[in-house]
Amino acid sequence: MATPASASKLGGMARMLVQLSLLTEGEAVAIQDKAQSQKNSFLATTLTDKKISSRHIAQAASDAFGFPFFDLDALDADALPAKSMDIKLMQSHRVVLLQHKNNVAYIAISDPTNLHALDTIQFQMGATLFPVIVEDDKLGKWIDRIVESKDTSMASLNSNDDFDLGLDENSEEPEIENTQEVDDAPVVKFLQKILMDAINMGASDLHFEPYEKFYRIRFRIDGVLRDMSQPPLAIKEKLASRIKVISNLDISEKRIPQDGRMKLLLSKTRAIDFRVSTLPLIHGEKIVMRILDPASATLGIEALGYEPEQKEALLKAIYRPYGLVLVTGPTGSGKTVSLYTCLNLLNDPAVNISTAEDPAEIPLAGINQVNVNDKQGLTFAAALKSFLRQDPDIIMIGEIRDLETADMAIKAASTGHMVLSTLHTNDAPSTLSRLLNMGLAPFNIASAVTLITAQRLARRLCKHCKVPLNIPKEALLQAGFCEADLDGTWQLFGPKEGGCEHCNGGYKGRVGIYQVMPVSEEIARIIMSNGNAMDIAAQAKREGIKDLRESGLLKVKQGLTSIEEVEAVTNE
Repeated sequence: MATPASASKLGGMARMLVQLSLLTEGEAVAIQDKAQSQKNSFLATTLTDKKISSRHIAQAASDAFGFPFFDLDALDADALPAKSMDIKLMQSHRVVLLQHKNNVAYIAISDPTNLHALDTIQFQMGATLFPVIVEDDKLGKWIDRIVESKDTSMASLNSNDDFDLGLDENSEEPEIENTQEVDDAPVVKFLQKILMDAINMGASDLHFEPYEKFYRIRFRIDGVLRDMSQPPLAIKEKLASRIKVISNLDISEKRIPQDGRMKLLLSKTRAIDFRVSTLPLIHGEKIVMRILDPASATLGIEALGYEPEQKEALLKAIYRPYGLVLVTGPTGSGKTVSLYTCLNLLNDPAVNISTAEDPAEIPLAGINQVNVNDKQGLTFAAALKSFLRQDPDIIMIGEIRDLETADMAIKAASTGHMVLSTLHTNDAPSTLSRLLNMGLAPFNIASAVTLITAQRLARRLCKHCKVPLNIPKEALLQAGFCEADLDGTWQLFGPKEGGCEHCNGGYKGRVGIYQVMPVSEEIARIIMSNGNAMDIAAQAKREGIKDLRESGLLKVKQGLTSIEEVEAVTNE
């Protein structure tokens, strides 16, 4: 137990708050003792105890010491100096450099009584300090943000310890004959900067592409590939070797494709996984890295873009005790995120969930995840056969590729298990035809499949710069709107040419477009009578199920995306 401090030993901020009658002497002493015992700051402890608001303290300090008060919510990250102060200095003294001009450093600080911090910073920077008072909680958030940003995170990534060498935590880094080749400092720093840039820009994939006369790096942002860098051609071998080392791949093997994985630690609480794929080309190895952010699996179903009736149908299907729910769409349409979202909803200590994936992209606590390995005989069908001996409640199969896997999934769904999986088909009705073409019995499909959702991802209009459009009625009707839609109660928007500082060409992020089709009794009858996809689609339309184009146009009416995007991704 800490010995209570006397009023004469109160620190600067504690004494100031007592003098301003914002805290009693007893409260200040208690908070200071608690802060010292927990090795925390007096301000942070005060805010935790909610004795006074952060804004109230900042304004009081501004009045008492004569320093200006500044609201960090109004701060633009682009306005910060390109070269910030040392990270350790910033974290230990809780300051942020706002501007450095004419040998004067304007710094944001929440505790102006910390003279030791001010003296240390002044000595380190060799500049005249001009303190600006800010709220302590907002200052902490800005410090965390800067530490994770592309301008400052490089200092914390100088060590190979920031990289997890593959999926096996017990694996060791392979021995390297030419360590100078892969430990070349400029290459290491360049790769780290590229990875941080990709994360900060919201990229989903990175492409490292060697050609005869140049080397190109592209990012896929919001579904579109963009040229980002053309480093010297001579770097291609060293860069490929560096990526392969930290991904636990064989750097001496350049003749066959390889698949690996690496982890980048951004902070103590956040890590990003990368799935790495190499492919031998005529001028070197092309490497594609898929960014796997665990945060995307915990977005929640509300963030995916389902309409209320679609969400209701999906939830009703996955919460059933048995049945087969299929998510369909092309590569890159967000199927994995949808499945992981469903698994997160179902993840409960009372149920046993097992997944077979190729590979398991995002680790989920409480779920038994298996990486299939065709070369070793661990196929989707083999994994599913093992799952059925492990007392499962819910099974997720990464993809149904063949008749054996499809047949076992149908049987599992018909014998008291909830099964989720994916298929590569254009829409929900054609999925049922695809299962028939695989050789499954119509009766089994009709009795086991409970719901099919087809999906696409369309680029989302930037909310900061989207512009209203006036398009002729005839063009809107041709795009798929009906007369009832054109009632004048909504505004059509499009992307601003060139975009703004917040987006990429008028778009920022993506929104899901869905066709959610429960298998009703009428649709089941069509399946059992060997009906085709057109028959199923006609019945779905009669039941009020929106196809992909109709769902996309609804997003246009809501101002979330453009007609061009919907036409591009629904391709009708």
